[in-house]
Amino acid sequence: MFKQLLVATLLFTIALRSEAQPPPVQTKADLEKERAQIQKEIDDVRQSLDETHKNKRQTLGQLALLQRRLRLRESAIRNINAQIDVIQNDMNDSWREIVSLKTELDTLKIQYSQSIVFAYKNRSSYDFLNFIFSANTFNDAVRRIEYLKSYRAYREERAENIRNTQQLLQAKINGLQVTRAQRADALKRQSRERLLLEDEKKEKDAAVQQLQSHEKELRKEMADKKRQDARLEAAITAAVRRAIREATKKNAEAAAANPAPKTPPPASANNEPVAPATLETVKSGGKSVFTSDEDLHLSGDFLKNRGHLPWPVSGTIAMSFGIHEYIPGIKHNNIGVTIDAKGGAVVKAVFEGVVETTFSVGDAEVVMVRHGKYFTTYSNLSTVSVTKGEKVQTGQIVGQVDSKGQLDFIVSDEKGINYDPERWLRR
Repeated sequence: MFKQLLVATLLFTIALRSEAQPPPVQTKADLEKERAQIQKEIDDVRQSLDETHKNKRQTLGQLALLQRRLRLRESAIRNINAQIDVIQNDMNDSWREIVSLKTELDTLKIQYSQSIVFAYKNRSSYDFLNFIFSANTFNDAVRRIEYLKSYRAYREERAENIRNTQQLLQAKINGLQVTRAQRADALKRQSRERLLLEDEKKEKDAAVQQLQSHEKELRKEMADKKRQDARLEAAITAAVRRAIREATKKNAEAAAANPAPKTPPPASANNEPVAPATLETVKSGGKSVFTSDEDLHLSGDFLKNRGHLPWPVSGTIAMSFGIHEYIPGIKHNNIGVTIDAKGGAVVKAVFEGVVETTFSVGDAEVVMVRHGKYFTTYSNLSTVSVTKGEKVQTGQIVGQVDSKGQLDFIVSDEKGINYDPERWLRR
């Protein structure tokens, strides 16, 4: 009991420390890279909207793109605000350095003027010789000569320091002027982005009003989408269960072929043997059944590449992961992401693995690839280019997007957990 309490206390302390740590500070380069990425996504969304606008009637897919563009625009404004903060901090630092350099320059000038006055008062060669020959010993005279040389060198050094400090001060002043210009430019971009945001909000509101006038059709469209997603999720769950059964069978065969030394089974409190874990307990929370060397390697590498996986198709995300309300009363819980792409575009595997299964959901073809204990699913395909059991490599074509031009991409694991694919894909 004491050990459990100690462990809990340590975990709580670590959690508090991790929460107390401030987020990493982004540099100008980081923010500029982020801004370029956001702008690229906005351009991709605009291109997708241009394609969908060919259809005069508004659709939920168009509304989702408009909402995504608004979120991206807000991210762009936050990015500019962060850049302005960084620039302002640089300006403050530069101003403090300028004040410090001015103070240092004034001090150097005073010291140098004092040394010049002293040298002027003692400028005659008679005073110089009198200072040397008044020494009591020869060594003392040598030391006095060295002192006069050092004093002359000191004056020269002070003069050099003044020149260097003046140059550094001027460089800081020039740098401050450049930084002020950068801040003014960032403020102009911020103003432009806010104007664009207002225009895009009006466009989104107009789309919502037009969609609300077709609410009955939209509810039917969303009901069809929900039914398709439910069938897709049920098929994925069934495929995962089959994969678990096959892996469990292989593990049992491997254990029978290489039996481990017999050890007495663990006993419960009443000395009764503990029942072995069932398939469902393994699936719900026990150890993974995908324990072969290849599966462990794939699982580890797939997890390491979180945030760096290539996109399965060239396009932009029309519908994000999770629950979203498109218009009042019409919500949808997306089990993956819906990527808007051109009909017929090739779809590629995001990571190496084994094709777990291929199946159909209505008119849509689906490919499911297993990466150790993780699974990626590619739905709404018109054609399939791989077969069950085939090993695929990263970037290998698995099919083509159907004529609707929207790929449903899902990332899940052996426990039936669906992950947000945007967090796994490369930005």
